[in-house]
Amino acid sequence: MSSPRSASVPPDLSRPGSVAARLRASGCVFAEDEAELIVSTARTPDELAAMVERRTGGLPLEQVLGWAGFCGHRVSVEPGVFVPRRRTEFLVREAAARAPRAPRRPVVLDLACGSGALGMALAAALGGCELHAADIEPAAVRCARRNVGALGHVYEGDLYAPLPAGLRGRVDVLLANVPYVPTGEIALLPAEAREHEPRVALDGGPDGLEVLRRVTAEASAWLAPGGLLLSETSERQLPAAVEALARGGLAAEIARSDELGATVVIGTSMVGSP
Repeated sequence: MSSPRSASVPPDLSRPGSVAARLRASGCVFAEDEAELIVSTARTPDELAAMVERRTGGLPLEQVLGWAGFCGHRVSVEPGVFVPRRRTEFLVREAAARAPRAPRRPVVLDLACGSGALGMALAAALGGCELHAADIEPAAVRCARRNVGALGHVYEGDLYAPLPAGLRGRVDVLLANVPYVPTGEIALLPAEAREHEPRVALDGGPDGLEVLRRVTAEASAWLAPGGLLLSETSERQLPAAVEALARGGLAAEIARSDELGATVVIGTSMVGSP
């Protein structure tokens, strides 16, 4: 959607139509849908007025609501935390289709987890797992701990650095939804992303794959034999992404969803393979 412009809050917000009119005037493309969500989420008239003011001021809808829809779940988000994208649901679906099933309880690691949406959604899809997640941003860690709750453990630190040593060589599924926007293209992102989400969650370095290369360089040490690494990327970055997986000792394949416009690279650990 286009970025909303600042607007004053009208005195009467008692009806969804009034909210939609104000949102539409500020530039919200899906004003009616957003108005319904805001009205249903607000608990008091004052809270409703404040939410409308924040949205018309340009704050992303999900941060106004305090939650984002992801894989059929409401995921808690807050200002300064990366909002999970719908296209990333494809990565979770691919992970769920390939993960080990009962009687063995799979071990899942969600690196650069942000809100913890991917790990939480995969745990639900699998009917349970041993879940670990990590992020370098304190706000993301707070948010992820709310979302993950009793499902697993969330650590604060840079990629693998905060993880317990006992996790090495045991991970069945490594979700690495790391930033992949090239530094020079950050300015081209929608204002909602570049102004309200942490740069560390968007900036993938000069070619967008700097963080992925750091992940793949150590992945084999953490993956179990036959373990999987899944990461979202763009079509034009595919050759370099596949090369990064190969350099990390992972056999690479590619999965695509035309429906969601998503591209995922999948690496399989060859450690312990014949």
